[in-house]
Amino acid sequence: MKENENGAGRCVSEIFLERERQFLSPYAFFTANTHGRDYPYEKCMIRTEFQRDRDRIIHSKSFRRLMHKTQVFFSPVDEHYRTRMTHTLEVAQIARIICRALRLNEDLTEAIALGHDLGHTPFGHAGEVAMQRYYDPTFTHYKQSLRVVEFLENNGKGLNLTWEVRDGIVNHSGDNKASTLEGIIVKFADRIAYINHDIDDAIRAGVLSPDDIPRELTDVLGTTHSSRINTMVTAVIDASYDKGEITMTPHIYEATMELRKFLFDRVYIDSAAKAEESKAQELLARLFDYYVKKPEEMPEFYYNNIEREGVERCVCDYVAGMTDRYAIDKYKDLFIPRVWRGLADD
Repeated sequence: MKENENGAGRCVSEIFLERERQFLSPYAFFTANTHGRDYPYEKCMIRTEFQRDRDRIIHSKSFRRLMHKTQVFFSPVDEHYRTRMTHTLEVAQIARIICRALRLNEDLTEAIALGHDLGHTPFGHAGEVAMQRYYDPTFTHYKQSLRVVEFLENNGKGLNLTWEVRDGIVNHSGDNKASTLEGIIVKFADRIAYINHDIDDAIRAGVLSPDDIPRELTDVLGTTHSSRINTMVTAVIDASYDKGEITMTPHIYEATMELRKFLFDRVYIDSAAKAEESKAQELLARLFDYYVKKPEEMPEFYYNNIEREGVERCVCDYVAGMTDRYAIDKYKDLFIPRVWRGLADD
């Protein structure tokens, strides 16, 4: 506790809110204006609402599982490849840099960034495609991320996050647009992060060489990983400073989108990095079909939720929440005869 000039005790969290009013841009979302949570509870003396959201996300099981979920390369032996966890941390770092420069709410941005991929499937986007094929064509990782924080965590209680953080999580991808500038920043940061670290990983894997990147793009964006990130981040700050919108300077945005298209053409589609995707999708399809037929073999939480949600919804939640290695181990346990297990592992 701190004391104000009258000697009365004052919460540290109130000091943070006062600092926001003094130092943040008028375009920032002020924590005091939050729409709140679905289930109110006693306020924290030392943290603001968005700081609490950040901490709830970091301490969640779904967040820890991100370390064993694919970004682009499946279960890589080389530990220097990105995982869904390292991607999330890079997004949070880029988002905070942009947010700080624009004097917006860093705590809100960080919480959204750390939670934006909690619902990602095993095997990256290959797993997302599998859930679309075998469960529901409308399945997306960002909708699943919202479901994780609103329901699946804490055995059906969810994380009880603020409305603004949930809004940013579910609107970080595609044509969706978050309701706060802080949420929109995460969308830009997500794209900046994956474009650049996927190039870095593709070069490490031998899928690309630095010389493969078109010269007209490196002339604009830079020739190194760090220079490209710096160019893109600076372009967002320059175009958005003291404005009520988040955007990027047009010529940098055009080059960034061309670089993204280059990645889709050379890495994300029909490259060595994607050669195993059909196997991953088949693996998840087999697991999905198995548990639909034998739902009683799922963990108790998922099985007990069937009457409320339906068996396929619950199986999707279970399979989508798996890590790469857990899905592979389950597949071995269910479909590979034990007498062959040693041969399969060689």
